Amino acid sequence: MPIWLIVILAIVVLILLWFFGTYNSLVSLRNKVKDQWAQIDVQLKRRADLIPNLVETVKGYAKHEKGTLEEVIKARNTFVSAKTPEEEMKAAGDLEKTVSKLFALAENYPDLKANENFMSLQNDLKDTEDKISYARQFYNDVVRQYNDKVQMVPSNFVANMCHFEKEAFFEATEADKEVPKVSFDEDGEEAKEEPKEETKKGKK
Repeated sequence: MPIWLIVILAIVVLILLWFFGTYNSLVSLRNKVKDQWAQIDVQLKRRADLIPNLVETVKGYAKHEKGTLEEVIKARNTFVSAKTPEEEMKAAGDLEKTVSKLFALAENYPDLKANENFMSLQNDLKDTEDKISYARQFYNDVVRQYNDKVQMVPSNFVANMCHFEKEAFFEATEADKEVPKVSFDEDGEEAKEEPKEETKKGKK
């Protein structure tokens, strides 16, 4: 067999080995992304399952906080009806924000804060949030590795040929990072925020 033919065959074999090695690496990383998301999903669903009991407990002490309670239930229902990881990520952020607001409201009700069921639910939710935060770090690390593989040369050639798509990071939005601002009027009811100029005009 001519030497040039041996060289060509050797090159072809090396290319095939690289191709299949890269392909398997992409598959492995994609599966890790799915596995890490499954870990987060379990905790997100656990949080959603705790919300109805939390709302019912708060309702018993703060019935007039109807708007906030309805907001929490709406956010929870939006999360439960989410179909894709991206939809779940967005809905989870909205739910986290409304629950934070609910806990902020609870500061105005000493009897509620002392309720054993409320304290237990609060601890369960805090534990769940910690697990979500921990799992999110691992998920985003794996997504970064996978996305780098999908986008960087030369592995991006295999990714494009075999239709590997980028995955979304699970990150908190700026709105999610904001601390809920809650104020109360003289009757203890939640007061709506109004522009400062309008507030001044309304005063006599």
